[in-house]
Amino acid sequence: MEAFFTWLTDFNNVINGVVWNYGLYLLLATGVLMTVLTKVFQIGHIGHWFAQTLGSLFKKDVSGHVKGKSISQFQALCTALAATIGVGNIAGVAAAIVGGGPGAVFWMWVAAFLGMMTNYSENVLGIFYRRKNADGEWSGGAMYYLQDGLGKMKGCKYIGKILAILFSIFCILASFGIGAMGQINKIVVNMVDAFQIPALSSMALYEGVSMYHLLIGVVLLVVAALIILGGLKRIAAFAEKVVPFMVVLFVAGSLVIIGINFESVGAAFSAIFSMAFTPQAAWGAAGGIAIKEIITLGCKRGVFSNEAGLGSSVMVHSNSNVVEPVRQGLWGIFEVFADTMVVCTMTALVVLTSGVIDLNTGAMIAGATDANLVAKAFGGIFGIFGEQFIAIAILLFAFTTVLGWDHYGSKAWEYLFGTKTVKAYKVIHLVMILAGALLTSSLAWDISDTFNGLMMVPNLIGVIALSGLVMKITRNYVDRNLKGIDVRPMISAYEDVQAEQEKKL
Repeated sequence: MEAFFTWLTDFNNVINGVVWNYGLYLLLATGVLMTVLTKVFQIGHIGHWFAQTLGSLFKKDVSGHVKGKSISQFQALCTALAATIGVGNIAGVAAAIVGGGPGAVFWMWVAAFLGMMTNYSENVLGIFYRRKNADGEWSGGAMYYLQDGLGKMKGCKYIGKILAILFSIFCILASFGIGAMGQINKIVVNMVDAFQIPALSSMALYEGVSMYHLLIGVVLLVVAALIILGGLKRIAAFAEKVVPFMVVLFVAGSLVIIGINFESVGAAFSAIFSMAFTPQAAWGAAGGIAIKEIITLGCKRGVFSNEAGLGSSVMVHSNSNVVEPVRQGLWGIFEVFADTMVVCTMTALVVLTSGVIDLNTGAMIAGATDANLVAKAFGGIFGIFGEQFIAIAILLFAFTTVLGWDHYGSKAWEYLFGTKTVKAYKVIHLVMILAGALLTSSLAWDISDTFNGLMMVPNLIGVIALSGLVMKITRNYVDRNLKGIDVRPMISAYEDVQAEQEKKL
């Protein structure tokens, strides 16, 4: 068995290297392309997208509950954030800093800035190509704009279909990794460390796994089943209550630590910017690494956190009650902003200002690893309660990620096997949740990273191929809503859906 895992690890490392070495260029190029084609929309219309997202939360059609199979725009955002704001925002940021130095944070920001328009474009295409399934529920995602968008281009019929199938397969596999085993494993490990019960921990099932791990896994499995088997409406209802609470609580706790360590904020930002281009040889794990590796690590961790470019969150955004594609695209911009520019930045500043890692040498305090670095930072201020707070934060962040990814995987499964078989996927996904509690290796995370990259490639090909359409839809929206020009709205690729939705404007 050990030989098999060694082979699997080596094989995964080869695939991961190929996908991310070339896929990273595709990711950044797509972000640059969409930023240019939309005339730097994320900056040029920053007031508008803030007003239409954060500024519209008290509007009934945005945050009010929706009858039927759809969910509100706010519920769609919270469900998408539930899937994106996870372990990557805490342990992922710390790992980026430990592996690539403070400069990796700068490249996370760059990836997020460009990713805003990539995520925007995915959501615009997702709404434009969505359709109703056999149960009357909206279904959208990269598989549909690959099949009906790219696939309708001259000579691309089979290419579009093949890429749609590959995307769906990779999405399902990623949902088992990043969307189940990896997240649950982090929850269990942190809960066992923070809330020690020696009587349970001493009952070893096998090396590294105790009865305590199993019991936590069973509890998480039962709670997840009660929510997941209730469908998207129940997942969205849970997400809209938990996500805002967990984000505000984590940011508030982070601000307290940053405030206490305010004198170190300047040094932290200086390290982020200076080491983005000139890594210090003295920096621990980053010593001697090339700038390219820092850029790669920062961008990978950024994508792992906000998922811009993966084509994942569009599958829940497409279930929104929104009519216009661009309006849901604006929520896509806000999603990346909230995930990376706010939550990940808070995590980075906590790590870099709290003294848990030396900014000159990269040396970590005794007992610290990239997995518990943030917990140690909170513990330095709040004692054991700080470490327990992070364990609970990881519990909420990671558990909601599992719920969000269940929807992503179910939509990919639906595309491949039909609506009536989705329950089978949900059962398998629940089994993977329990498996995650019993893992002793980080292999699930490494494989998830690979499947993220594999999902990204067909999705970005679709976005680039349909970039001209995104530009036309954006121009149409700006002309009508910001310039007051009377033109017919571009709502759907399908005339029957266009006519039906147009009546709601």
